[in-house]
Amino acid sequence: MSSAVQPLNTPTIPSLNPREGSVTAQVPAHVPADVARLVAKARAAQSAWAASGFAARAQALQRVRKRFLARAEELVRLLLEENGKPEGESWTAEIIACGDLFTFWAGHAEKLLQTDPVSLNPVNYPSKKGLVEYLPRGVVAVIAPWNYPVAIPLRNVVPALMAGNAVVLKPSGQCPRLSVALGDVFRSELPDGVVEVLVGRGPLGTELVKAGPDFVSFTGSVPVGRELAALCGSRLIPCAMELGGKDAAIVLADCDLERTAHGVVWGAFTNCGQNCASVERVYVEQSIAPAFLAKAKELASALRAGDDYGPLTTEDQRETVERQVAAAVAGGATAVLGGRRLRRPGFWYEPTILADVKDDMEVMTEETFGPVMPVRVVRDADEAVRLSNASRFGLTASVWTRDVERGLAIARRMETGVATVNNHSFTGALPAAPWSGVKETGFGATNSHLAIREMVRPRFVLVDRSRRREMWWYPYNARLKQAVVALRDLALGNVFALRRLLPAFRKRFE
Repeated sequence: MSSAVQPLNTPTIPSLNPREGSVTAQVPAHVPADVARLVAKARAAQSAWAASGFAARAQALQRVRKRFLARAEELVRLLLEENGKPEGESWTAEIIACGDLFTFWAGHAEKLLQTDPVSLNPVNYPSKKGLVEYLPRGVVAVIAPWNYPVAIPLRNVVPALMAGNAVVLKPSGQCPRLSVALGDVFRSELPDGVVEVLVGRGPLGTELVKAGPDFVSFTGSVPVGRELAALCGSRLIPCAMELGGKDAAIVLADCDLERTAHGVVWGAFTNCGQNCASVERVYVEQSIAPAFLAKAKELASALRAGDDYGPLTTEDQRETVERQVAAAVAGGATAVLGGRRLRRPGFWYEPTILADVKDDMEVMTEETFGPVMPVRVVRDADEAVRLSNASRFGLTASVWTRDVERGLAIARRMETGVATVNNHSFTGALPAAPWSGVKETGFGATNSHLAIREMVRPRFVLVDRSRRREMWWYPYNARLKQAVVALRDLALGNVFALRRLLPAFRKRFE
């Protein structure tokens, strides 16, 4: 779908501005009947794209990168108007980091997917050479969420393309104008059909899986992820699922309090907390808890609505935040800061810090995805690790301490896919670093060699230069037994078996 004028009877979806709570445009949208056609179009384009080679694909994607950066101001404006993200955050999280993404994959994909030699036993398999090739799967389906509507899709689309796949991208229907613009960026520089973008809401993601792509990458909620994973399983389609988190920050008594408070407050409230790697639980050692809470409150109180944090992207998400906070306060938690809607149009909610929380509160067990930072006082690091690992999620976690070696040892005890010492959340922007999770966070990886290896299929190739019959071919006779017994004895370390092995081989092939 391009941004060109559509027929009057084309279905549309609204573009909703979460800062104002108002519809700003109606955007032409796809319907379920379009999905199979676009997957077929991508499949038809994929063979030539794969055959073009790494160098040609890298050059094409570098052109896409330039086009992407040239349209950055437009994309930032659309992020503001459809996602609510502040301008500074859009530039850092969605634009600049993605420029690096193109450069990394254009420069590293070929090396990461180079043919691997396979070691073969020269005695058992003489005159043979084995190798593993990595071939594109075909059509990769990317189903992406609304919280980072540029960065998350690109982290999957770019390596899939460099591996030689075509891509059908289903972005969130919350950002339809941005989806159209992102599709135009790719289509302007790539062959027709190599990237197709589905614009719309409802069952398009399900229909995309039913259309039979060769790999599915999904980022979103646990309930939807379960459904799509089951659908992929029923069709034997490999998939990767990143389904959210309930990240913990462990603040130790020996931390640099000033830097730690800045880092944890940013981790909790960046993108208005709508980040699968937001700090959603803070475990702070008792001796510094009052000082940490005071400093965190001071910093969070200074955040400016509109400049430092935006609104929740949807009214439903704000209602989730309100419900969790209200239940926590009713259960005995204290709102040290915030806890209310902002009195202005749109889906705004104050940065909120909760103290006196209990471990079984929903705000401590379920993903909040909003500007809420619950703080739980603990006796020591061991208690903090135990409580952190009690979560059913396992995306990222952080440890804050001046003793880096101790922090590293604690971080390695965390049941997460990412663990950081004295920082939090940002490593998803590093294309060379795997981003993955455990438990109900899902499976598979974004970024790094692990991600691109999921988007290819291995093929083993064997070349045999032998001119003799194989030892294991017919006939199964006494000479075969002599040869294999000698091989067995050699494998057990009997070097004298070599004296029997060579004559046995010669007799076997006479």
